[in-house]
Amino acid sequence: MAVDTPKTLRGQVIYSIFPRNFSEAGTFAAIEPELDRIKALGTDIIWLMPIHPIGEVNRKGSLGSPYAIQDYREVNPEYGTKADFVHLTEAIHARGMKVIIDVVYNHTSPDSWLIQHHPEWFYRKPNGDFGNKTGDWTDVKDLDYSLSHDLWEYQIETLQMWAEFVDGFRCDVASLVPLNFWLEARQGVAKVRPDATWLSESVEESFVSYNRSQGQTALSESEIFQAFDMAYDYDVFEVFNGVLTGKRSLADYAEALARQTVIYPDNYIKMRYLENHDKFRAAALIPDPEKLATWTAFMYFQQGTTQLYAGQEVHAKHIPSLFDADKVDWQTGLDQSDYLARLAEITSAEIFKTGYYTIEADGQALIGKYVLGAEEIVGLFPVQGIGIAHLNGKYEDLLTGDIVQSNNGKVAFHQAMILKEV
Repeated sequence: MAVDTPKTLRGQVIYSIFPRNFSEAGTFAAIEPELDRIKALGTDIIWLMPIHPIGEVNRKGSLGSPYAIQDYREVNPEYGTKADFVHLTEAIHARGMKVIIDVVYNHTSPDSWLIQHHPEWFYRKPNGDFGNKTGDWTDVKDLDYSLSHDLWEYQIETLQMWAEFVDGFRCDVASLVPLNFWLEARQGVAKVRPDATWLSESVEESFVSYNRSQGQTALSESEIFQAFDMAYDYDVFEVFNGVLTGKRSLADYAEALARQTVIYPDNYIKMRYLENHDKFRAAALIPDPEKLATWTAFMYFQQGTTQLYAGQEVHAKHIPSLFDADKVDWQTGLDQSDYLARLAEITSAEIFKTGYYTIEADGQALIGKYVLGAEEIVGLFPVQGIGIAHLNGKYEDLLTGDIVQSNNGKVAFHQAMILKEV
């Protein structure tokens, strides 16, 4: 993370919204009636997936991907007007939350304003055609930041324009855009909004390796953290998936998480999640509600910032399509909103921001600990079965309010516990 990234970002909750599929209307205005409910979850930051017009050439599906942007400086008319967008940001701010928007700077739609007015800023294949440096993304064409610094200036001016209304940016496949651009962009935005929050969609290690083998830009976590406040958890996500599929051990996952605490600077911030718009829904990935509750508690407990994808609070299992009208299923009959709010309240405490964090696997459980001065909080998460923790004394379970007494120096647990000694 950047040298001035505040640790206060830890323990915060980011709530991700795809406007098209969030509501039946699919508009900015239709989000506003839900803001009080979203705030009650403990949300600090609302992340709006791309708000811009979508290209029409080579569209995928009936409506196209929001990541195939036609004009960075306009809003998608399907969502409303710029005035509607500004009204939404004001409503979010009025409730004490911040708002960040998606920045998709690796590529544009094939019929974008930029490709029509500045074709000289785009990557071309050996045959001279516009194309992609990475991936078979048929609905977009890549920008090339090595061709002209005028492109940098245009992109930064665009960020400055939006920074008048929003509090920061989530940057799509940021690893494929040069580090020096992001460093310059951060400085430029700071002139408009000095405390802007920068979230990078960093990528899996295998993706970095592949791109580098092809001679393409692929920023490592250490590079990303020079310009961004937060990065995705993709550096350990493959191990997490391996645990769920039985291909990796819980000890492997704990070791990968523990490694994060020593290979990054002291104020590193990871965005923790069980699902996002590119991955399986958590309720589908972990269908046992008790196990899902345990994994959810662990997600909040980890050192970093928690991300929820709209619908996660009601155990939605279907991933809304990026390319069509495919609404979130809000009628699941399940609701973990109170549980999520309690987790957010617990993990907003100072010890989760500045305390010394350790994590280990013990049998079928993950055990985490924060220490800040004389204060200590222990998290017990039996993600694969009943766990035994070696603890002495009497504790309050902050999740339930129950008093837990160790027995011969041991505490048995079959559900998530967050313990504070009393």
